[in-house]
Amino acid sequence: MGNNIKEFREKKGWSQSELARQLNVHKSWVHKLETGKKEPTLRMALRMANILECRVEDIFFTI
Repeated sequence: MGNNIKEFREKKGWSQSELARQLNVHKSWVHKLETGKKEPTLRMALRMANILECRVEDIFFTI
């Protein structure tokens, strides 16, 4: 899942800091997601999918 988030973030040309700003969370939270140390709630996954312009399934399952 972390790799998927990173891939969508990078497709937008965003840093972890920019994604964190868009989500209104701390950059370290995005880092923990991308390294597999944390998992998003369903609500946050839906917000991420909206912001990253992808389906929520794309965040959880390998692309």
